[in-house]
Amino acid sequence: MPIVSSSPSYAERVNPQWVRLLDVLQMNVSYERCVGTELFTTDGERILDFLSGYCVHNTGHNHPQIVRALVDELQRNGPNMLQSHVPEMAGELAEKLCARAGGGLSKVFFNSSGSEGVEASIKFARARTKRNGLLYADKAFHGLTCGALSLMEGTAWAKGWGPLLPETKAVPFGDLAALEKELATKKYAAYIVEPIQSEGGIRIPAENYLLDTQALCRKYGSLFVLDEVQTGMYRTGKFLAGHHFGVQPDMVILAKALSGGLIPVGALLMTDDVYNAVYGSIDRAIIHTSTYSENGLAMRAGLTTLDVLEDQRLGERALASGAALRRRLRDALSSYEMVKDVPGMGMLSGIEFKAPTSLTLRLAFEAFQHIHAGLFGQMVVMRMFKSEHVLTQICGNNFLVLKVAPPLTVSDDEMDTFVGGVTRVMDVVHSSKTFWCDALALARRTVNI
Repeated sequence: MPIVSSSPSYAERVNPQWVRLLDVLQMNVSYERCVGTELFTTDGERILDFLSGYCVHNTGHNHPQIVRALVDELQRNGPNMLQSHVPEMAGELAEKLCARAGGGLSKVFFNSSGSEGVEASIKFARARTKRNGLLYADKAFHGLTCGALSLMEGTAWAKGWGPLLPETKAVPFGDLAALEKELATKKYAAYIVEPIQSEGGIRIPAENYLLDTQALCRKYGSLFVLDEVQTGMYRTGKFLAGHHFGVQPDMVILAKALSGGLIPVGALLMTDDVYNAVYGSIDRAIIHTSTYSENGLAMRAGLTTLDVLEDQRLGERALASGAALRRRLRDALSSYEMVKDVPGMGMLSGIEFKAPTSLTLRLAFEAFQHIHAGLFGQMVVMRMFKSEHVLTQICGNNFLVLKVAPPLTVSDDEMDTFVGGVTRVMDVVHSSKTFWCDALALARRTVNI
């Protein structure tokens, strides 16, 4: 696939290091049109999207119904960003979100991103409990603002920024004993956790972990907060991934797919108890706000995205097709010594790799691990892109898991294309020196820049 030069203005004025990284990975192409699962480049190539913008494009790229709704909303010339009126669409969207979330979640604070929702959840939990401490799970990903990074200490994302929030602590994901030990101190406002860890490597908890977690939080007076930014909006088959486990959290953080991939939208759902602790009197009506939080385009995008997801029954499709995709992948990849497992739920899956046992492969793999822990996984990503014309990525906190998260509109033929592509890549990994030589070349290019 030829490399198309990126905008000189972007390289000069926005993020030159990002441009250099894409150049090194040979993934710096110019996209002309994106529709559904298909990305079309200016030089005529077609690429399948199996990343969905990290679970943004549940409805696919530029869904025509959502595009039309936004165009109509613009042409309506209605009230937008007045800041001194009651936005009716915000109430309508909040009603629908609470109805689908259930479990006592009855109020919504709208914002523009998942990170912003995490920040709000921290403030609201502290207001409700009058405690400062915050618990989170190891290998979590909650966003890149300072509060969110405080729930990710120990990851590469959190390094180099100076002191983050004090009184935060990680517990092993899935370890109830470690969680109870901390909760029993009664110093934590909340345990903020992803029901399925996406960047942590598509880690799915034991069946009763979240229910038992909820019970422990109730016992010791800490709030139970689910970060559903990547797992919500039918990505795992149900509206919330938490619904698979029967839990009723005190707060739920939504974003990404709520936007339809077109307008930034985020939502923090909460119980009345949490709401009243924050907005309990008229003088606190605007104690926590966000400039773009209830704007008309964002609310219209959220409402129409819900309509598309439900009218096209994409949650049901994610549940059935995701399970079928994992079966196909397990069947196709079971003979490769470097493939450990294919975990997932709904249309959120991963291909988990492991160190090889055969001497030749093991020596090469260990050499690349010494160069950079993510080199092997990134080489798989690069080869999938260059040779198979499929866009995917490794998990941000587990470089040995390839994320498999296409739009929920993905067709059976497109899933077959992905399975065939990753199988061919694994053939090259296990039987050809080309893959490992390319990895050395990538390492040299990285050093040279």
